[in-house]
Amino acid sequence: MEDILARAGKVAEAAEVFMASSEETPVQFEANRLKHVQSKQASFVALRIIREGRVGYAVSTELNDRQKLVEAAVETAEFGIRAEFTLPGATAYPRTKVFDPAVESVSLEEMVGLGSELIDMVRKHTPEILCDAEVAKGTTLVRIINSRGGELSYRQTGFSLGIQGQLIRGTDMLFVGEGQSSCRPLSDTGAVAGVVLRQLELAREQAPIATKVLPTVFTPDGVASALISPLMVALNGKVVLQGASPVGNKLGEQIFDRKLSLHDDPTIGYRPQSRPADDEGTPSQRTPLITRGTVAGFIYDLQTAALARKKSTGNGGRHHGGLPSPTPSAFIFTAGDTAFDDMVSDIKEGLIIEQLMGAEQGNILSGDFSGNVLLGYKIESGKIVGRVKDTMVSGNIYQLLKEITAVGSDARWVGSSVYTPSLYCPGLSVASK
Repeated sequence: MEDILARAGKVAEAAEVFMASSEETPVQFEANRLKHVQSKQASFVALRIIREGRVGYAVSTELNDRQKLVEAAVETAEFGIRAEFTLPGATAYPRTKVFDPAVESVSLEEMVGLGSELIDMVRKHTPEILCDAEVAKGTTLVRIINSRGGELSYRQTGFSLGIQGQLIRGTDMLFVGEGQSSCRPLSDTGAVAGVVLRQLELAREQAPIATKVLPTVFTPDGVASALISPLMVALNGKVVLQGASPVGNKLGEQIFDRKLSLHDDPTIGYRPQSRPADDEGTPSQRTPLITRGTVAGFIYDLQTAALARKKSTGNGGRHHGGLPSPTPSAFIFTAGDTAFDDMVSDIKEGLIIEQLMGAEQGNILSGDFSGNVLLGYKIESGKIVGRVKDTMVSGNIYQLLKEITAVGSDARWVGSSVYTPSLYCPGLSVASK
């Protein structure tokens, strides 16, 4: 990397070298059986330069051909965007814990055993269900150096444990599932399987539901599948800069319910999306986005922040080795004080959304969404009475989140990048056959 930087320094005013290498070992089960165990290794090096005021960029998986990488970056600089940013110099980084050596010592036999345990627990409850499961571990090394003296190197471990089940009875298909991820080893298969068993119990009976506006409770999985994508787009500084965000000119204004607060935070220990700095070497930080319903900020990388006359929030991410762009790390909603069961008992007739399919197909910029309820339950007289079928919902997240009846006390991680409680909304358009 030092040699690449030195070569680039001879032909550019500024340069940055980014390198990432990773090794992952997934253990996969399909249709209740072990499918395969394999190890994957990948590495790449990326060079970003500023030459005659413009950005040049090149990326390669061939780490030995250094001069070719520099020449490719020089060629792209002729047509590159004008650089408005300055690379970060030497600085201190937060001590974010993202590495646990215990991950590397988990054996393949142990991983196979965890996957088998998950499937056995679920099939003991429902023998005819077909389960896919995955247990995976991995280690990533990231290093960044630049011509201003900025330098960062860190290792990160990851471990995930998950299961999905499909139950087919005649023309009826039921999908259930749960997963967990961490920078530390996971071994509590009972916690993961327990969520799936609860889903199977609640879905045991079917319940017809009316076509009308109904009070709706989004579980944490429901929030993640229906509401997160439009918010991630709207709070992206690049979208704000382009004038396409519906909240871009609402900074400091209350447009959501006062019970709603959201921030981005990659400094939480042992979370897969945490890190000491972003992919440009900007130190990680906690960034308020919505504070008690008020738009409090947006996420920025170096270039977007400079154009907006802001400071980078440490959200520069490289997608598949591409140029950095504003990228969420971990979206974290502040938990409320209402128990999930209390939300349900408050509803005379309503819907619980556990998983929505196709919500991203709406007009994501405007906040409109619609989708099929892949897994959801009907509420009658304060009780869950069964699973709904052939049901669609539609709405607008800005209208939906403008008035929230309650925010749950049941906040938890969904996937690796969303931490959310259940949200109880007073009305959502429901259509059922």
